[in-house]
Amino acid sequence: MSKISILDPNVSEGIRLFNEGNYFEAHEALECAWREETGPIRELYRGILQAAVCYLHIIRRNYDGAIKMVGRSLKWLAPWPDVTLGINVAQLRLDLADVVDEIQKLGQAEMVPFNQSLFKPIEYEQNNSISPKPRNKNHVK
Repeated sequence: MSKISILDPNVSEGIRLFNEGNYFEAHEALECAWREETGPIRELYRGILQAAVCYLHIIRRNYDGAIKMVGRSLKWLAPWPDVTLGINVAQLRLDLADVVDEIQKLGQAEMVPFNQSLFKPIEYEQNNSISPKPRNKNHVK
């Protein structure tokens, strides 16, 4: 789907920030890459940045915003191969599906006890190495 072979540095930084739980800052870095890119890969960047915005909405207890953003994120991530530019897109889609299930289960009135351990880091290969970020089941910010 994409002829790009390495990640834009802003995407790498955005994923790093995302994985640290800095979702607003991740969104900002990813948005820079999205705005600068003109090819189809920009839609992958958009899917990831909207995942960050979804998590931010959950933290801020904005049910409607979270539902809206997770839907958009999944839409933009859907057409990409399971692993694209070293990003485990398939796992991100699964992680987002778990998040949306939890949001819908809790409903708008019960967002406060949201289990933030569902916010998983994005698995990806940095600098063409074969060592994706480990999945931490207790990743909470």
